[in-house]
Amino acid sequence: MPDAPHILPNLPKIAASQRTALPYEPVCAVFRRYLHDQKLKFTPERAMMLDAVLRKTGLFEPEQLVDDLKALGHRVSRATVYRTLSHLQDAGIVKQVFFDNRQSYYEVIVGRETHDYLICVATGRVIEFSSERLRKLRDDICREHGYEALSHQFHIFGISPEGRKATSKTNGVESSKSV
Repeated sequence: MPDAPHILPNLPKIAASQRTALPYEPVCAVFRRYLHDQKLKFTPERAMMLDAVLRKTGLFEPEQLVDDLKALGHRVSRATVYRTLSHLQDAGIVKQVFFDNRQSYYEVIVGRETHDYLICVATGRVIEFSSERLRKLRDDICREHGYEALSHQFHIFGISPEGRKATSKTNGVESSKSV
């Protein structure tokens, strides 16, 4: 198969004798296996989407992914992006993180450290954080109940200093003092 099509077009071609295991190849195998089990094909579009998703760090919106793919010159529909994200979620490669009913975000979870989120309900600002104390608490709670922790999701909803200022202005309560 010396002239086999290159599935991930934006990655350099490597001769089979020079090929080394790339960090995302096992994820590709996981996705292929999932698709095979679902009687679906591993199409060039799905390969392109997997490649684009694995290049993301932190949270991303589906619309960001559409824009990124179009900027690379790929023709992709929103429907394809959302369908493929659903397959990637079912395969355990990404997780969908809802913050409110207006917007959902996705995050790659396979082979990566989990993150937790601090969300301002007034401004929508999201801060990712990672806490060893929280992971220890998770593991302690699981152990108490005989569970083995696989993953977790922790969201703190609050109001940031900017959110408090914006909220007080919209409620007609300025923080200026009158003498």
